[in-house]
Amino acid sequence: MIAFLRKNSFVLLLLAAFVLSDVLISWWDPMVTSRRFYKNDFTKTLFHHDWQNRGPAFYGNSAVTGAYIESDSTAKLVELGLSYGKLTDLKAILEQQRFHVEGQLVVGIDVHTMIDSLDTDPTYQWFKPWYQPYVYAYRDYFRDTGTELACGLYQGLLKQDATRFEACARFPETLKLSASDPLAYQPRWIDKELYFGRKSDEDLRKKWDEYEQRFGWMTNRDFKNNLDAMDFIIAYSKQQGLPLRVVWMPWNRGYKLPRYMPALQEEVNRRLQAAGVPTLDLLTTYDPKYFHDLVHLSRQEGAPVFTKEVDAWLASLAKSSK
Repeated sequence: MIAFLRKNSFVLLLLAAFVLSDVLISWWDPMVTSRRFYKNDFTKTLFHHDWQNRGPAFYGNSAVTGAYIESDSTAKLVELGLSYGKLTDLKAILEQQRFHVEGQLVVGIDVHTMIDSLDTDPTYQWFKPWYQPYVYAYRDYFRDTGTELACGLYQGLLKQDATRFEACARFPETLKLSASDPLAYQPRWIDKELYFGRKSDEDLRKKWDEYEQRFGWMTNRDFKNNLDAMDFIIAYSKQQGLPLRVVWMPWNRGYKLPRYMPALQEEVNRRLQAAGVPTLDLLTTYDPKYFHDLVHLSRQEGAPVFTKEVDAWLASLAKSSK
């Protein structure tokens, strides 16, 4: 054994150095703590709530982010909308105790929330296996931030035009370095995407055609994982004594619903009704003037109306339960 250790000492020391450095970087967790790095919507939620990971929550995908104005709401739910968020993501959040829902859990389901195959943000914390090295899991983002830093140092310290290099051309607005402050940087965007104005009919038609091609053929078999996740959420809420409510998020009724929605909604409602979960169906109730596109309400017109309606509904449920 001693001979083996001596013979392979360099490789073993190199491996130990890598493991130790990865442990230290994991402890630092720059994907969450450093503004040099991209932030996903879950991290943004925590950031805007002083890193508090508990409270009543309104969970969903970007349709919830765009529609629910937390600051104007009387229900005071934490807006826990995630870009491309699905019920499988909420299941992982609850299982891993990344957010402790207290008081009540409101879940917004739109036409995309239940699609198993829909790609989501790979940086969400629950996707990283415990055994996977931190630097490897987020290698693309380390490369992106490292390139930005290198380009900025090149420009700041050598006083060169870094944008003439292809790798640096995409950073012209973020390079703020100088010889006097070589480690300065432009913090990454920390706000969630909201939706203002209304897209043209041409854009909406193209998007509808895209949705139809990608998802229109689907059946309830394509939602199995998310239907199972919904069963888990129902059971979890019952076990925790947590009031669960479900909102069917608005769809722009100026365009046909995806073909799979009637059967999916029927199946979801059947399970919710069996569990006694209250639902608010806003799927096709809003006029097209309130929408930015097919699935996102306009922040100026639609979101205030939606927020007031959800507040009133939740207040009526609270009153009837007394």
